[in-house]
Amino acid sequence: MSDLDRREFLARAAGSAAAFAIVPGLLGRPAAWTHAADLRVGVVGVGRQGRSVLGELGKISGVSITAMCDTDERRLAAGLRRASGATGFATVDAMLKSGSVDAVVVATPTHTHKDVAQAAMAAGKHTYCECPLAHTKEDCAAISQAARTAGVVAAGGFQGRSNPVYQLARGFYRSDSVRDMVTMRAQNNEKTTWINPASDPARYKELNWKLDPEVSLGLAGELGSQQFDVFHWYTERYPVRVMGRGAIRAYEDGREVNDTVDLLLEFDNGSVLSYAATIANSYEGAYEVFYGTNAAIKLGWSHGWMFKESDAPTQGWEVYANRQQFHNDEGITLIAGATQLAEQGKLKDGVGLPHPSLYYALEDWIGAIGSGGTPACTIAEAARGTAVGIAANEAVRTGRTVDIDLTGL
Repeated sequence: MSDLDRREFLARAAGSAAAFAIVPGLLGRPAAWTHAADLRVGVVGVGRQGRSVLGELGKISGVSITAMCDTDERRLAAGLRRASGATGFATVDAMLKSGSVDAVVVATPTHTHKDVAQAAMAAGKHTYCECPLAHTKEDCAAISQAARTAGVVAAGGFQGRSNPVYQLARGFYRSDSVRDMVTMRAQNNEKTTWINPASDPARYKELNWKLDPEVSLGLAGELGSQQFDVFHWYTERYPVRVMGRGAIRAYEDGREVNDTVDLLLEFDNGSVLSYAATIANSYEGAYEVFYGTNAAIKLGWSHGWMFKESDAPTQGWEVYANRQQFHNDEGITLIAGATQLAEQGKLKDGVGLPHPSLYYALEDWIGAIGSGGTPACTIAEAARGTAVGIAANEAVRTGRTVDIDLTGL
């Protein structure tokens, strides 16, 4: 064996050992649905999120989109163009009675989730409900109770729990790699108006429900709850109180829902999560950071990194890991499926996920249906996570500290 071949062999072997250390896998991922007959899925609500759902479902082998429902004829027609062979329905009841679906995705506005989810589960259909789960704690409790008694596989749409990079990073977090938690931080920055234009006043109000303070959870709930749940899952704790403030910094158009918010969420062990969101600036996008005494972990939905402290113990595999420079810091890239990639000498090719988080959340739910197992995000977990977002929105609206009560969920 030549010196070059020997070095390549050692690098691959060590890279493979490192990959085992960071647990993984995307390559060779088993199919979510392995039954002979396709799983027939109906989608309720084919607006922006519903169209994203249609796109991701279309990638999953063994799944047929057989039906969709929307009260808006134009949205329904646009959705049907995306799923050849699907039947369109004007009402949920008609779709459920058609006998054309085994499972239902609820992708309607947040404040309409309860009735759709309850109807789907009562009809014996496996149900995936987008998150936040509902706009009130009472509706969250009602959906959670329905899921407990329906005898179907019901999943909530908090996507971090099924994201392969987040699952990988959680293994690090719960090991000595991060060690003692110091603090937590997250943000969600996106430049958008949250306005969907429409000439008809009634349709404008329907399309722009996120700007209606009577039903919208604002940035704190509609965006924040998705990220708060990552911290709930990692720490296995929920915050006990939240402080917040908000302002309209960019869009002086008569809106009542803030375009910029800041929050502090306190946990019972004294740890704090600081959160900021705006739709007036897109710099750095959305991410979550866990700061520990040995390392920090930064998660960016399609990517993840570990930043080790200089005095942290070396575990051996770090020298072979893929690295990325961030200003004065160097991050170890967390790569799902790293074992197989290292064996092929393609470790850098695995940086980032090939699909958005929504794909993995839907895939996980479908896999749980096929196996009779439990989805990564249960409805009960979705209800508790949403209740935190509801409290956070209340804190922003009132400017008061709000205690978080998760009883009954």
